[in-house]
Amino acid sequence: MTADPDAGAPVLLRGGSVVGPDGLHRADVLVEGGRIAAVGSGPSAPDDVRTVDCGGRAVLAGAVDAHSHAGSRVFDEDVQLALLRQGVTTIVTGQDGVGPAPGDGTWAGRYFAAIDGPHPRYRGGGIAGLLATYDGSTPVNVATLVPAGTVRHEVLGDEDRPASAEETDAVRALVRRGLAEGALGLATGLDYVPGLYADTAELAALCAEVAAVDGIYVSHVRGGYEANLGEGLDEVAAIVRSSGVRAHVSHLHAPVDTALGLLDDLAADGIPLTFDSYPYSRGCTILSMLLLPAALARPGTDDLARAVADDAGRHRVLAAVLERVTARPDLGPGWADQVTLSHVPSPAHHDLQGRTLTDAAAARRTEPVELAIDLLVASALQVTAIMRVPHPRSPADLAPLVRHPGHTAGSDGIHVGTHPHPRAAGTVARYLGDFVRAGLLSWSEAQRHLSTTAVEQLRLGDRGVVRAGAVADLAVVDPERVSARSTYDDPTATAVGTDDVLVAGIAVLRDGRLTGATPGTGIRRAGTSAPQEDGPA
Repeated sequence: MTADPDAGAPVLLRGGSVVGPDGLHRADVLVEGGRIAAVGSGPSAPDDVRTVDCGGRAVLAGAVDAHSHAGSRVFDEDVQLALLRQGVTTIVTGQDGVGPAPGDGTWAGRYFAAIDGPHPRYRGGGIAGLLATYDGSTPVNVATLVPAGTVRHEVLGDEDRPASAEETDAVRALVRRGLAEGALGLATGLDYVPGLYADTAELAALCAEVAAVDGIYVSHVRGGYEANLGEGLDEVAAIVRSSGVRAHVSHLHAPVDTALGLLDDLAADGIPLTFDSYPYSRGCTILSMLLLPAALARPGTDDLARAVADDAGRHRVLAAVLERVTARPDLGPGWADQVTLSHVPSPAHHDLQGRTLTDAAAARRTEPVELAIDLLVASALQVTAIMRVPHPRSPADLAPLVRHPGHTAGSDGIHVGTHPHPRAAGTVARYLGDFVRAGLLSWSEAQRHLSTTAVEQLRLGDRGVVRAGAVADLAVVDPERVSARSTYDDPTATAVGTDDVLVAGIAVLRDGRLTGATPGTGIRRAGTSAPQEDGPA
């Protein structure tokens, strides 16, 4: 792709609207030197300005995907389009406690191969090395959290035991280094190996490092969400009380009244939480986490294959799986009807992608639990699945949660495989189309929930608003046309209605097409900066 010859020139977004407290109002936006120079009626523009006709469209702050799994895939043009066609200009990675850094990326690339995929450029160098891979090489900004599972693995491997005092100190040192190199905070995935082996005291010790630099603790909480959300939030609250850290809950999903009640109770107790969510009822994760006892879910091992190698062992594993899934509050006895195979890398089973386990098992003339085990063995555990919750929630059902002041947009989007969850290509566009256009969110609320709140809570710098002086990460949106086209049957269809996007004042999407410009950067937490190259001696 040829680089845009106009990259870096002043830009006048003329004839559109910007968000005010009472909705959209007419204003032009002048961009110079990567920042917004003026917002108003007919600002004076330099002679070399490039004008974009925004008539009938709104100029919004670029959206922040506060929970993204695109960090290793963002170099791919299809993924870039999936993000930019929604107006996403910044993604936050290192989620669920798993990420390439620190280490050489091998462990995370293997464990989350079906979620993140292996990073094509990172080979080491810690958080600093990871963030450097994004500087000037992508059209979107990428921030990261220190992944607690990865740092624990660096010190303890996948050991199922509490960390010793010396080991905890070693893990704390890795967290401290990652924060110093620009990570926004710490992320845990307490249903994944080895994060689930860390107890509350260990996590609070790590969060003391985060609190010391005003970072944020982001958690995929323990216990399966839904009706069990209270257990997970209680642990977050205990960590906050012990460490003083600010906390954020990943991909919060539960009965809306339950979630709001728990959040309000914690806020009244002095523990206000922010959280991200996606506007879909179904979730998606690796099948091994859903089904297997942790001892059989260790990445990069043949533990499961050995365990089912004889009839007696297979019977024990099948019984354990059935007991586990039927007890989960988000699955239950009808679990096989609720689980759809998303990504199955084994070539012999590609035809099962997009089918429920019940339907796939019928096609193979076996039982769902038998098929699930066979797929996991054949694909080295690297299978993802979409889960349908027992009681689907419409936009109107979700709206009270989305309007909560602590809410931010997080797609939890997976860009691996041919049949991913549609949230990766549709979350932000669905909020704008199904919520704003339906009157469930105002335009002012939408900009705050899709951008401003995440910027403020995650300390992403001077962006997330349309005002003079702010970084010019901007999306031009057609309010009448914006919508998500991705569905469970066609999950990678890109959104429509956002055809022009600027990152740091440079056009990265024009008329719905990539320009070839790569002004994105690895965003460092405030107070840290990219390493500087040595100057002349």
